[in-house]
Amino acid sequence: MSEKVLVVDDDPDVQLFSVTVLEENGYTPLTANDGQEGMAVIRKEVPALVILDVLMPRESGIKLYRTLRTDAKFKSVPVIVLSGISKRSFLRSQNALAEFGGEKVPEPNLYLEKPVEPEELANAIKTVLG
Repeated sequence: MSEKVLVVDDDPDVQLFSVTVLEENGYTPLTANDGQEGMAVIRKEVPALVILDVLMPRESGIKLYRTLRTDAKFKSVPVIVLSGISKRSFLRSQNALAEFGGEKVPEPNLYLEKPVEPEELANAIKTVLG
């Protein structure tokens, strides 16, 4: 059985792109349209990896990432952030949340800025999952 990888992104084109890369590289893709759906899938499936967008409706990737990194059950699930937002901006948002009473969280396993080539995403997934 192949490893399950969750793609959390509200853009159907990015979801399709990521799912295609995953399938072509032997992984089982799971999808969610926002952080709220993503957390529901994570609780049910506990994927081997989460590929996470930052800006989404209902619940952002910023909040989902923080939840993953502060919940003992999911801390070890690796995360690749795939976003149009720069890594620097993402890290600033995490630091700001920590300043307002949240705990400091580690950086994502990998951070990719959109757009990415299929090979770049495939190599990132292989790097994180070993």
